[in-house]
Amino acid sequence: MDDFITEAEAAAIARETPQQMRELRWKGGGPVFYKPTAKSVLYKRAQVIAWIESSGERSQLWHQRF
Repeated sequence: MDDFITEAEAAAIARETPQQMRELRWKGGGPVFYKPTAKSVLYKRAQVIAWIESSGERSQLWHQRF
């Protein structure tokens, strides 16, 4: 079972600050999050990692060479 993690733990995995995670949520971006209460935000570790991996890019130079 995928474990839930706090906003601070998710931010550490993503190498962001908790404030940046809040801004991402407010803008409709970032990984999927859960609000079990009005004051708590949780993430699933695997979803944070999947969000990071989905943002991978290759340089334009690499695309031009192949």
